Amino acid sequence: MRTSLNVPSDVLEEFDETWQEQGMESRSRAVREAMQEYVERHTTLASIDGDAVAALAFDYEHTLVIGDLHTVQHEYQDVIGTTQHLHHGDWCLETVFCTGDAGRIRELVHALRDFDAVGRVNVMFLQPTG
Repeated sequence: MRTSLNVPSDVLEEFDETWQEQGMESRSRAVREAMQEYVERHTTLASIDGDAVAALAFDYEHTLVIGDLHTVQHEYQDVIGTTQHLHHGDWCLETVFCTGDAGRIRELVHALRDFDAVGRVNVMFLQPTG
């Protein structure tokens, strides 16, 4: 199936450099692999049930969203054990360590992804226990 995408030129340039350095045969192959990894990552997030331990890492533009992020973190204090924060200019990197109901952790991930000023949210379930 053919499809088209709108991709900023700097992102496409970096993507092309990456798949070529990896020795892949084509951009199409690299896009298919990236899409499969995306599906697998989100399927895993959706499939964990019961108690779980997770680390969430996300980057964000500090001045645009810090107050809202604090509000979200307070709303999910039942699953957030601790956080770690790193400043890098106007952008910050935050790691949130969670334990508790996987559904609540999943809700937290979705809440973080709702902010335009959050660049990306990566999730690693360390030990599904339920």
